[in-house]
Amino acid sequence: MQIPRLHPDTIEEVKLRADIVDVVSEYVVLRKRGKDFVGLCPFHDEKSPSFTVSQTKQMYYCFGCQAGGNAIKFVMELGKRSFADVVLDLARRYQVPVQTLEPEQRQELQRQLSLREQLYEVLATSAQFYQHALRQSQGQKAIQYLQSNRQLKEETIQQFGLGYAPAGWETLHRYLVEDKRLPAQILEKAGLIKPRKEGGGYYDVFRDRLMIPIRDVQGRVIAFGGRTLTDEQPKYLNSPETELFSKGKTLFALDQAKGGISQLDQAVVVEGYFDAIALHAAGINNAVASLGTALSLEQVRLVLRYTESKQLVLNFDADKAGTNAAERAIGEIAELAYKGEVQLKILNLPDGKDADEYLYSHTPEDYGELLKNAPLWLDWQIQQIIQDRDLRQATDFQQVTQQLVKLLKNIANSDTRNYYVSYCAEILSLGETRLIPLRVENLLTQIAPPAATYTKPVSAKKAWGGGKSHSPLPTERSLLEHAEALLLRIYLHCPEQRQAISDELEERDLQFSLSHHRFLWQQILEISSGDGETKNFSFPPNLISRLQDQFLEFGSEMGLISHLFHVNEKNQKEILRTPQVVQAAIACMDLVMLEKRYRHFLELWQQTDPEAEPERYQSYYQAFYAEKIKLQKIDRQRLFSITELL
Repeated sequence: MQIPRLHPDTIEEVKLRADIVDVVSEYVVLRKRGKDFVGLCPFHDEKSPSFTVSQTKQMYYCFGCQAGGNAIKFVMELGKRSFADVVLDLARRYQVPVQTLEPEQRQELQRQLSLREQLYEVLATSAQFYQHALRQSQGQKAIQYLQSNRQLKEETIQQFGLGYAPAGWETLHRYLVEDKRLPAQILEKAGLIKPRKEGGGYYDVFRDRLMIPIRDVQGRVIAFGGRTLTDEQPKYLNSPETELFSKGKTLFALDQAKGGISQLDQAVVVEGYFDAIALHAAGINNAVASLGTALSLEQVRLVLRYTESKQLVLNFDADKAGTNAAERAIGEIAELAYKGEVQLKILNLPDGKDADEYLYSHTPEDYGELLKNAPLWLDWQIQQIIQDRDLRQATDFQQVTQQLVKLLKNIANSDTRNYYVSYCAEILSLGETRLIPLRVENLLTQIAPPAATYTKPVSAKKAWGGGKSHSPLPTERSLLEHAEALLLRIYLHCPEQRQAISDELEERDLQFSLSHHRFLWQQILEISSGDGETKNFSFPPNLISRLQDQFLEFGSEMGLISHLFHVNEKNQKEILRTPQVVQAAIACMDLVMLEKRYRHFLELWQQTDPEAEPERYQSYYQAFYAEKIKLQKIDRQRLFSITELL
């Protein structure tokens, strides 16, 4: 709606009545520290609280991102809302009369504002009506169900405002419209009645059902859930979407649970109304219900306002339906869990029971112990993958490995992925410790397979071949052999590239891996040193001639490198693309050095006893894994070009 200019008196009154600690606490978990309050800043990601709220000054300030202001600015910035919209919202919350600078617009404004207030009034009155009907003779079936079937005490029934909708088609309609003189249009907008398709008039949405009020965070009734007491379908019927109620943005019992969530630093999400009610009745007061839908980002962010460690536990049945419900409920928050922005855990109760059923035969302490030991979502997923699989069978092993690789690829945090690669490798090794390194390497390779492969460097002994000549054709050389040869050929025939090549080799601390290439490079350095130009690697135009003269006394070595002193048509095409070729060749050499370090640390890790030297075992693991990540990065970013250029 279009909001006219508000009178300064209204704005000042809102500032006076809206306590900043009260307002901010709706969105941030605040802890008392001295005379102020502190919490995690909602405007930027942080692990240590730098967000402070001063009750005496009625101001907030973040030492991390420098956000600051009063209660009005806080709500504006957090919700990206206009000044007038926030002031009106706070005015309604703190019962501040609204005045405008244009008196003629005041009536229209009040009419627009009053719609929500009328909806709140109608729903609150309806809740009272349902509670009253529960105590009448027609509600005996409902009260017996609560006390006998659900084993709820009177105090719990009152705490959650449970009631009963009579069986008549127009009972609520007659009471609210005829007795209370409330407009039928408001009842319809509140989702309580529907117009008849024929004959005019309205009929009640909820009939002969146990009624469960759904409240917002402030405890105001915004909708209802109705459970049938017969075989009528659906078993549970919720209010439709209204001005006040959106199923995807609401969590049942959050008004009752927000204090417990903040105190315990953990939120428990169950699937049904009575699961949440039963947990609260048992003293587990940090439970909410998802209203039977997949958890949305809005719902998750709503509940995570009250837990500093962002810990969320999903508690659904342990049977197949419960497993599907858990997977469905995760919904949009999977990405948050993969990124580590929420500590998501899964609690499946034994024997396929829900929380309500479990508490019939177990104590709250039993439930608390299960809650304490609930696995992280990733661990739970891994268990789902390997459940009922025989890893000694080739088919099962292959399928499980593929699913684990798919899971590991989604983990964004490198430390977390590192941990789970090791964990999955242990599972796949079936208790054979000696197989763990192999499984780790296989998983790492599949998570991010290299863009190109190459053979191991030719040994010096084999390269020299006892004086025998080797064919220089690339098809008979490894990728490394060709890369180094290209780099040397460019160096010899493209003087303008020499400085860049020398700088790259020095900066990366790279050496030629093949002995004959090392020999040629050493001769180049000696000639350079003789000219006194070692530092800048600026050589005279007769470099190739001088090298050939130098090599006259090394007949066998000359046979391996003589082809580099000549350029044919194919070579000419290669060196015409010198910048790309240089970068690709350097990347290939870099890759070899990383590979050597990787295998060195891997070998050390394999030879270390994890029980006798756990710290060294972990250190070697971190080292070889770090080299593996570097290898994969080069593969993805640059090595592809060498394969194209070759």
